[in-house]
Amino acid sequence: MISVIGAGAWGSALYYAIKQMVPDAVITSRTKRNIEGFADLDKALENEYILIAIAAQSIKDFLKKVDLSEKKILVASKGIDNEKLKFLNEIFEEYVSPDNLAFISGPSFAKEVRENKPTALVIASKNTDLAEQFKTFFPTFLKIYIDDDVAGVEVAGAYKNVIAIAGGICEGLNLGSNAKAALLARGLVEMDRFGEKFGARKDTFLGVAGSGDLFLTANSTMSRNYRVGLNLAKGKLLNDILDELGEVAEGVYTTKAIYKLAKLNEVYTPIANEVYKIIYENKEPLKSLKDLLG
Repeated sequence: MISVIGAGAWGSALYYAIKQMVPDAVITSRTKRNIEGFADLDKALENEYILIAIAAQSIKDFLKKVDLSEKKILVASKGIDNEKLKFLNEIFEEYVSPDNLAFISGPSFAKEVRENKPTALVIASKNTDLAEQFKTFFPTFLKIYIDDDVAGVEVAGAYKNVIAIAGGICEGLNLGSNAKAALLARGLVEMDRFGEKFGARKDTFLGVAGSGDLFLTANSTMSRNYRVGLNLAKGKLLNDILDELGEVAEGVYTTKAIYKLAKLNEVYTPIANEVYKIIYENKEPLKSLKDLLG
């Protein structure tokens, strides 16, 4: 049996997919939802296999409150803790053995997963047998690749949200397709450079978890982070944008973490730096994009 913790758009979509293979699967969240199979947290934690899809910045507090030491965990959250400046696998490994941890990522809008549309995802784990076990929970419309590059999949899943904000800004400023293509291409290079510093493999960034997720997220208004960028380009205040979204846009918080980590580790991250300056230092978006492309 498997439980899903986190009933936001992504957690609910993954639960919907899993339910097709495991009718007895359950889902839970902080607030009760009108979802078939919804259970309280204690009930959900009775199952051996747990999929976690809660906001990255809430992970640390959540892990302090529960005992997952004997569970098999699949993490669907994406981001970097911007207080501890730690990747999610580093945080989870303080509470769970790496052999019991796996991470799922890839180009996937929740809405299309709910519609059973073909989607490719990666499950990464230092224990590939565990990744294969989790693969069996998903229906065939989800093409699941297995990988052992946890660092690469983590960096890609987090970093693409920052580039997506930049992509939305580029679109919102009407800079054209040429500019956006250049931005995304350089964003992929930047993501790879950052990931290499933390032990990621280059080929991961050329696959679905890297370029696939980046090109999807940074090109569509279905992406929350892309919409953040669009609205920043229109001159809206960040707090107003986030209130209108009504959901977490992880890229806003990941930007701060990447900016700090890049400074500490002397990694050249010009796009993430400019997104940081727009969000946290109120730099004019047009000035930032011109500085990048000039």
